[in-house]
Amino acid sequence: MAGDALTAEQVLARLDAAGGEIQDTRTMAPVQPLTQAACAAGVEQSTSEAQDREALQAEEAAHKAAATWQLSLQGVLLSLQSKEMVVFSSVEQQHLFLTLDGRQTVRLGAPEHRLWTLLPASGEGLAQAELEAALGADVFKLAQARAFRNRIARRLPDGTFARAESTLGGTVADTTRAELLEIARTGTLAAPGADKTIAELKKRKMLGQRKFLYFSVAKGPQFALTVQKLETDLTADMLASGAWKDAAFKKYNFDAEGVLPPAGALHPLLKVREEFRHIFFDMGFSEMPTNRFVDASFWCFDSIFVPQQHPARDVQDTFFVADPPAAKHVPEEYLQRVIDVHEKGAFGSIGYRYPFDRAVTEKLVLRTHTTAVSSAMLYQIANQPGGFRPAKLFSIDRVFRNEAVDATHLAEFHQVEGVVADYGITLGDLIGFMQVFFAKMGVHNLRFKPAYNPYTEPSLEIFSYHAGLRKWVEIGNSGMFRPEMLRPMGLPEGVNVLGWGLSLERPTMIRYGIRDIRQLVGHKVPLDQVERAPAVRF
Repeated sequence: MAGDALTAEQVLARLDAAGGEIQDTRTMAPVQPLTQAACAAGVEQSTSEAQDREALQAEEAAHKAAATWQLSLQGVLLSLQSKEMVVFSSVEQQHLFLTLDGRQTVRLGAPEHRLWTLLPASGEGLAQAELEAALGADVFKLAQARAFRNRIARRLPDGTFARAESTLGGTVADTTRAELLEIARTGTLAAPGADKTIAELKKRKMLGQRKFLYFSVAKGPQFALTVQKLETDLTADMLASGAWKDAAFKKYNFDAEGVLPPAGALHPLLKVREEFRHIFFDMGFSEMPTNRFVDASFWCFDSIFVPQQHPARDVQDTFFVADPPAAKHVPEEYLQRVIDVHEKGAFGSIGYRYPFDRAVTEKLVLRTHTTAVSSAMLYQIANQPGGFRPAKLFSIDRVFRNEAVDATHLAEFHQVEGVVADYGITLGDLIGFMQVFFAKMGVHNLRFKPAYNPYTEPSLEIFSYHAGLRKWVEIGNSGMFRPEMLRPMGLPEGVNVLGWGLSLERPTMIRYGIRDIRQLVGHKVPLDQVERAPAVRF
């Protein structure tokens, strides 16, 4: 009977033999998850990735088998409870376990600590190529960011990497490895701030969590060793024969929920928007707040190095707010640095060589792009406590432009915006990201065209082939933010920012084969299209 579910009669017999109460159904299960000691031994004794995988698979198989048995028992208990033959309560436990990355960290050490140990104890620099050869490019990138964050490594003026001065002549404890070992041995952390540490290890994909369910069972008021079949329907034959008088009927469940009536449907734009969010979250991005529909021209234009005489700032393209006409709060020190870059230039630029008009920068507008949100967030992370830390951010929300409405343009539409801020990233990283991002949407046919933006250099327009329109359609704009934009924010040298923006409407049109954007948004939208639009699965 090992591994097999118990029948109702077997459960009743076990319960009766136990004196009418079983506190923990794990005691009657033929299969059990691996013990904490066995899991810890698998972690500590591993000497290769293959052994890590094998041990992790064994843990998962044992946990799944035990959980499956308990779930099958739950079905039996629910049936018996409906007949008032037993009463039971469920107990849920959460178990932490080391992922493949966590096991590798225990075996080899945390990436940042491995990088530090490779750096010369003398404080001399080591070239990036040597570190990548020793660690691997992906591990080096992660190790570099964490080592800078923990202030155990630094970049020298010649571009090489060295130990932080504070660590010269001393040692650096591999706290991450120690924390993972403690969790493997005990199942938790005892130190203060353990919850925050565990959350961070989960974010680094070094820890996972398993759920396990078991039950406490006792005799019910109708307990018996055999299960009587209950009738569910009163038939004409039972009435005619009188059999209904001696029949046992199943009680009607007045608490049962009825069938949900047909209701509304999500608009295709909302479906695609949600899929975009899931793609971003799956790629490790965080969502930016986008509740600033009205914003200062400073954030929409000046902070991103758009000149004050740029055509996009004319009333022909931008909606200006009449009341109130001007913003009240613009960071003064940051504004002065922006003014200097516009008027005099810096960071290899000669600027625009015009007198900066403060009244223009304070004008309130309906935001023309969500880059205004990205600009504010980049300024925030550049000046956050503890200094800059690499970030991946995205937003999806409405923007407004004074454009004529036609088959491919709207005056109010949605923009999908993303930024990646990190050390040493390049245009190749941006193109690679775009290819992976759109591939997750099922869009593989992409073209990139060089373009000009005041705030990005180099800049690329992104095109995809629309089979319905039989032409290439621009679906996004991207590039690397200029130093003239980044350095006044306070972002350190060596930090580059990849940025891109694309409409939500055009990918939706491509996905659903819609030729005219006015059939997607507005009074011409066919309601049957909304009701019948399938859920998007990129």
